[in-house]
Formats: sequence, C-alpha cells, structure tokens
Amino acid sequence: MPDKEEKKRCEAIQQYLSGKRPVDIWISLRRSERWFYKWLERFKTGETDWYKDQSRCPNNSPDRTPDEIEAIVKMVRLELYNQGIFCGAQAIYWELEKLDVTPKPSIRTIARILARNDLTHKRTGRYEPKGKKYPKLEATKPNDVHQSDFVGPCYIRGPIRFYNFNSVDLATGRCAIETMTEGKKDIIDALWSTWLRLGLPRYQQIDNDASFYGSPSHPRGMGKLIRICLHNGIEPCFIPVREPWRNGIVEKFNDNWQTNFFQRKVFETKESLIEGNQFFEQHHNSKYRYSKLGGKTPLEYLSKANVELCFPLNSEPPKEPLEKPESGRYHVFRFIRSDGKLDVFGEKFMMPPEAVYEYVKATIDVEKQKLYVYLDNVLIDEINYKLR
Repeated sequence: MPDKEEKKRCEAIQQYLSGKRPVDIWISLRRSERWFYKWLERFKTGETDWYKDQSRCPNNSPDRTPDEIEAIVKMVRLELYNQGIFCGAQAIYWELEKLDVTPKPSIRTIARILARNDLTHKRTGRYEPKGKKYPKLEATKPNDVHQSDFVGPCYIRGPIRFYNFNSVDLATGRCAIETMTEGKKDIIDALWSTWLRLGLPRYQQIDNDASFYGSPSHPRGMGKLIRICLHNGIEPCFIPVREPWRNGIVEKFNDNWQTNFFQRKVFETKESLIEGNQFFEQHHNSKYRYSKLGGKTPLEYLSKANVELCFPLNSEPPKEPLEKPESGRYHVFRFIRSDGKLDVFGEKFMMPPEAVYEYVKATIDVEKQKLYVYLDNVLIDEINYKLR
C-alpha cells in the first residue's frame, strides 16, 4: 500500500491529468514547484512505480573492492572450505598473502565480502567420518591435556611480524599466550614460559607444523618440541593432518583472541603488543566464565579442583641443542585412507586391512625403538623404529 507521501504524488498527477493548473496543484498540496515537476517527470517515464522513492546510493563507489578481488576471495574461501580446513577472514587473508594478490584487502574487508555473499555460515558437514571412532585424549583434571597452536604471521605497525603461540588447558580453560617476534625458531622459550604459568601437562597436543616435529627430511630426528617434552615427562600428541578441528579448543581461543582483542586495538611497538597479550591472558583466566565449568572462571575452577600442579624446576629454558631423549613416548593420530598407509611425518608404513578407513594411534616408544599402532586401543601392528 502506498504511504501518505506516495498518495500525495499520485493525487498531484491525477489533478494535472484532469486539467488543473500546476501552480494550483502544488499550492493546494502544500508542496513546492520543484517537487511537482520532479514527480511529473518521473510519471512521464512510464514506470509503474514512478511514485516510489529511489535509492540515493551512488551507482559507483570508489572505495568498493574491485570485482576481481572479490571473486578471488570467494574462490579462496571455497577452496579452503572444500579442504575441510578453517576458511574465515584471517585464513583467507593468509592465503591471499601466499598468492601475492594486489591490492590485498584487509581482514575486515574480507569479512564484509563474506557477509555480503552469505558465506559466513559454519560448515554443516561432518568433520569426523560417521561411525569412525577417534582416539580422543581425555582431560578430567587440570593439566591432563594442553592444546597449543600458532597464530600468524600477524603484523603490527613498524612493520613488525610476529606469531602467537597459544595454549589452553582443556580441563580448566586456562590459557597462556606467548608472543614470538623471531619466528617459530624460539618455540622452546615459548613452550617453557607457557609451562611456568600453566604447569607441566601430561599430554601436549599440537598439529603437524614442521617446527613441532622437526624436519620432513629427518622424520625420526625428534624435533625440539618433542625433545623438551620427553625430557620433562610429557607426551607430545600430533593430531591428524588437515584436521584442525581436533585442536578445536585452542582454535576457538585463537578466534576469540583475534576477534575481541587483536583486531580491535592498534599496537605501535612489540612491547605494547606483549603487554596487551599479558592483559588478555590474565583477563581470560580470571574473568571469562565457562558453562562447562559451572559458570566458574578458569582460576576459580582450578582452585576448587584442589590439584597440585607440577612446574619446571628452572626459571630459564634449557640450552640448545637439546640432547636426544633415551626414554618417553610420543603419539601420532592418523586416518588411514584407501592406500592403507600410515603417514608419520612423511614416512609411510603399510597397515593391516582392518585399519583402512579408520583412525589409529601410532605410539613411538623411544627406549624400545618401536612404533606401536593401536585401533580402538587394540594393538594391531608393531614396527621397529630406530630413531636417528
């Protein structure tokens, strides 16, 4: 139904068509001469909705992202989605960096493009194959399991490039944030500082970044993270390749850090970034309330758990190079595909037929120099595995 103003426009034209003088029309309707002739010209276009208001937005916006850049953003998002990995604005931004796209849109611009094209919905498909049991680590008490992950590279003014090494204790929700401006090579310092605040975990769960396990050319060499974990009685656990949701708790924390902290503040120096990260960590641990913790904050839940935590004996991290451990275990979780092969950091091992299309846990026993493969906690294979 036409509104009050639209009815006046129609009435003015009806009076004009009946032979009434224009000056009498706009005076009787208490409108201007310009108003009358504007709607008379609009009526003469022959459009059926001539009496309705038209959008005042300009036909061309000089600040609008070029169509070809928007098309690339949508294409990259689709590719990430189809690979089953994270496909938000930050992930797309990193991919555009790799592709050297120019002009490169900001993270916020990418987010607007996704929203404009209705590409912000979460994945509705399954992450885990239906009916396939995953050897998930149970976290029933503080420091049973720490999930850790890198965020970055990110940039602040300067420009200064940095990574965040973020960790979350699954049982309490406590977090630790380490800022790494020298790249991933100072992983020992970051991990040690994390343990000084959170305590030593039983399991350290990470993805398959080469800085975590060592080198693809030396898959049995035990990288720095594996060595420092084993020296402190911790068992590293590597999630399946291209399945970041297995580290879902820390991934969600990463998103919270980016959305509610990093994207909302401007940092001029490395020192201001580190100080801001420390504040965010303290605020999260003392103020953030989890429904899974009964509405308690991470520190409140920790105090009620009445569990004595273990911490590193020294305040300073061990000197590098780290000695090769002589005991301990680390684990690799993998999905065995149709080729029947288990991939341990690039090295392939043929598995028994019952492992095909199933998740297995491969445990490397350093002292025994053995690789044990478990399917649903049942040992299905034992392989000599001499560490180098």
